[in-house]
Amino acid sequence: MLKIKNERIKEEVYFETLENGLKIYYYPKIGFSKKYAVFSTGNGSCDNKFKIEGNDEVITLPDGIAHFLEHKLFEDPEKDFFEKFSSLGADVNAFTNFNQTSYLFSTTENFIECLLELVNLVMEPFFTDENVEKEKGIIAQEIQMYKDSPNWKVFFNLLDGLYVNHPIKIDIAGSIDSISKINKDNLYLAYKLFYNPESMVLVLVGDIEFEKVIDELNIEFSKYNTEKLKGIKIYENEPAIINKKRIEERMSTSIPIFNLGIKDINIGLKGKDAVIKDLTTNLILEILFSRSSEFYQELYTEGLIDDQFGAYYTGKTDYGYSIISGSSENPNKVYDKIMELFKNPDKYLTEDGFERIKKKQIGQFLIGLNSIEYIAYAFTELCFQDFLLIDYLDLYEEINFKMIKERFNEHFNPDRICLSLIVPE
Repeated sequence: MLKIKNERIKEEVYFETLENGLKIYYYPKIGFSKKYAVFSTGNGSCDNKFKIEGNDEVITLPDGIAHFLEHKLFEDPEKDFFEKFSSLGADVNAFTNFNQTSYLFSTTENFIECLLELVNLVMEPFFTDENVEKEKGIIAQEIQMYKDSPNWKVFFNLLDGLYVNHPIKIDIAGSIDSISKINKDNLYLAYKLFYNPESMVLVLVGDIEFEKVIDELNIEFSKYNTEKLKGIKIYENEPAIINKKRIEERMSTSIPIFNLGIKDINIGLKGKDAVIKDLTTNLILEILFSRSSEFYQELYTEGLIDDQFGAYYTGKTDYGYSIISGSSENPNKVYDKIMELFKNPDKYLTEDGFERIKKKQIGQFLIGLNSIEYIAYAFTELCFQDFLLIDYLDLYEEINFKMIKERFNEHFNPDRICLSLIVPE
């Protein structure tokens, strides 16, 4: 067992690798009543092309299969997992995003029993022709529901505008056509590729008897001998250019909504370098577009935006983008003002603003360390970027205003910007 400590924030993490290769991180929060577990695979909706180790054949899985798998793992011929966790005093849930699928629970009691149930949920798939066909109808309804959501539509239209080939432009749930191609056989194949313990992570947070948990988990995992495949992900060749400059669609909405996106071409980073890029980009967006910024106040005073206006950056190894979003009666004018800002940023992107926002984000991070939920989610996400949450604060010490300016000049390029609009019918 490895103990990792950050003296600056007086926080520590325990790390253990189980006999089956599963990596487990325990973040102790002694005295907290709530406990959290997040069991994750680093495969999401973008991961649908693979080569199996030792074989040159490319396997292409249907779009939406990772999300479909997430749904189906809750299926068991003998019990209802939601009822089981509820009877133990726990809340269970799961989610799939572009790069990750996670199964999680929170509880104040019966932690080990809940954890063993979570392992059973994830490690013992039950797919039949009948239950797969039944699920298609359920997910088709979900797909249609999101297609009818203006906020969902404006976002995926934007991704379609930013990306030429990358599967990030495809809805996480897939399409009605793609899920029609999902069957019992390719679900089991996807399961063997995605749910290999050697490439999975289990994060535990709270006041937990960790050594006892490790012993129980080794016993529990010895019951599961499901065949695993080691897959090598195949990434699409994505050009630096964007697909479209502007996408506009009419839907049922009372006011136009917009997503302005900037495609990141500085990709391929992992670990500390990737997290610093994420930090610097989000610092820039906060300096320029947060409610306390001069630019926000100008737009708000002119009546061009409301309090839904905001911005964020997200990036992984093979993609990244910034989004500035909101609603406005005159989104084209908002777009013009943002583009003018990008040409002449010095009025708004200042060193004083940088120092102020940096202090604010440090404070928010430290407050987050008092939240079991925040630690569990953030720790898991950073694990898949090969970085530890307890070292996050140290990166702020390395970031200076020169780095902010360099990142702005690199990323905020007018040639890589797309505007997605949803306007009233």
